[in-house]
Amino acid sequence: MSNNFEKVMDDFSSRYSKVCVENNQIDASLFEEYGVKRGLRDKNGKGVLSGITNISLIKASDVKDGRTIPCDGQLYYRGYNIFDLTSGFRKDKRFGFEETAYLLLFGELPTKGQLKEFSDILAKNRRLPTNFVRDVIMKAPSKDIMNSLTKSVLTLSSYDDKVTDNSLENVLRQSIMLISVFPMLAVYGYHAYNHYECDDSFYIHRPDDSLSAAENILRMLRPDKKYTDVEAKVLDLALVLHMEHGGGNNSTFTTRVVTSAGSDTYSVIAAALSSLKGPKHGGANIKVVEMIQDLKEHVSDITDEEEVRGYLHKLVKREAFDRRGLIYGMGHAVYSISDPRALAFKNFVELLANEKHQKKEFELYSMIERIAPEVIGEECAIYKGVSANVDFYSGFVYNMLGIPQELFTPIFAMARIVGWSAHRMEELINIDKIIRPAYQSIMVPKVYQTLQERSTLRLDTSYRKELQLSMKEGSC
Repeated sequence: MSNNFEKVMDDFSSRYSKVCVENNQIDASLFEEYGVKRGLRDKNGKGVLSGITNISLIKASDVKDGRTIPCDGQLYYRGYNIFDLTSGFRKDKRFGFEETAYLLLFGELPTKGQLKEFSDILAKNRRLPTNFVRDVIMKAPSKDIMNSLTKSVLTLSSYDDKVTDNSLENVLRQSIMLISVFPMLAVYGYHAYNHYECDDSFYIHRPDDSLSAAENILRMLRPDKKYTDVEAKVLDLALVLHMEHGGGNNSTFTTRVVTSAGSDTYSVIAAALSSLKGPKHGGANIKVVEMIQDLKEHVSDITDEEEVRGYLHKLVKREAFDRRGLIYGMGHAVYSISDPRALAFKNFVELLANEKHQKKEFELYSMIERIAPEVIGEECAIYKGVSANVDFYSGFVYNMLGIPQELFTPIFAMARIVGWSAHRMEELINIDKIIRPAYQSIMVPKVYQTLQERSTLRLDTSYRKELQLSMKEGSC
């Protein structure tokens, strides 16, 4: 594309984006006037009830004497408290991803025999079509691995003769296959980007059928395929804690919306991936890591609590980092007093920090976790308590594991696809109507004018000549 045409397009977009704003701006007071719950949440942050699920339960409050009182956050998978689940496989020194995936998909904990059969099925599905890596993943690699992952998922549909078959048996087959290959698609996508765009070495390690999902991720990612037991167990725990979080989170709700339209599994999962990748959802842990790096650059002594507190005040006042007024990793749409996933994660984070000689860094995170709610309370009028969420520590963990930031959100996806699959099947089993919420129109009827009657935005002479010249030269 010619530089001339790019300049023309930049100028056009700059001017007409202002027109878009003028014709699409909605008076904020109208949302309250019409009773619109923005973000599908009321002013207290409670979500609009839009469905029923038996897959997980998030509890953040109790009702006493008709009043809603915040409580320590609790998360249940198919009726089991997340602390009991994680304590169970940790006590047996087992990996938990496969067992928890079975639980979410089928609604009950597996027996020893069922777990082995399911683990074997997952292992046998860790295969990609012949030349898929060469023909799809290595072609047009992108720094945005979430986009690469989405592209790969949609392309896999071309290899499925039953792509549009939405019978439960077929959807289960497709779901298990995608759960199995997600780590390969993401890690290989990163290696392709790292080689072609960053001029680094290129290697593709095949997964080992005898290893767990967490072990295989580290094996495929690292040049020497090596990892410690602590590293694999911490990553496994991260996958379990990110696996499911109710039907109302953005990507899972997207899963149910697109499923309700009758779409195929590949399209549904691609839509969920697109929803997850935003910094307000799956990309939050990257912002935490970037924020901590900025803190280190502006705080001379990271062990000085008052100095750190001063930086946090600047964050909230929009005077530091990205000036959005946020302390990333703090607060959650549902939890107020505590996020159970963060609590379940923290002890393992400390264990890994000790192994990696990152104790000082862990102490900084712990300090911020402790004082950030105080700072937010002093600076903001908040309707509920604020606590660290699971993303506060996950980025730190991935850094210690040597996982590049480009893979932070894809790792979230490797876990959450299990929850998406469970919700897709629940929606299919109980489907009734396509999900279609209402929007209040405030449009004012207008009288049509002919082209000759309309007032037009006239292009100045120099711009018109530039446009004609660029068209003459050709674009791409």
